Amino acid sequence: MTGSYLRFAAMIATSTVVMFGLMYLNTYALDHVFFSETRAFAALYMGAAMAVIMLAFMLGMYANRSANVAILVGAVVVFGAALLLLRSQATVEDVAYMKAMIPHHSIAVLTSSRANITDPRVRELADKIIESQMREIAEMKALVAELEQR
Repeated sequence: MTGSYLRFAAMIATSTVVMFGLMYLNTYALDHVFFSETRAFAALYMGAAMAVIMLAFMLGMYANRSANVAILVGAVVVFGAALLLLRSQATVEDVAYMKAMIPHHSIAVLTSSRANITDPRVRELADKIIESQMREIAEMKALVAELEQR
């Protein structure tokens, strides 16, 4: 019985880490991938929600009522804490902010450069977005390098 709960925990932890990584697949370039506390918080609340859903679907496999309640309470606490941290950005300071924003800007570059845009006005807007986002990414990368040298 303990083994099945350990397997459940390993499954949730592995899935949470995988979800964190998957959030970077929509960046435009590999050098736009930086660790992001915001994405880590999002992965944690998604993992917590997944724990509740998976436990509900597989409740017949997990008969220990106390363990099930502990999992549900723990998942709700992790969900709430991660969501609070994500929404408040309380732990995100200068460098962490820029490392979170670089992939975010990169998504705009990917979308703007690869979308099937046919209207010339929309294409012009997309090109301006690409130019501004790439300029801001370069500026943030330079600031990150400078601030990390201090």
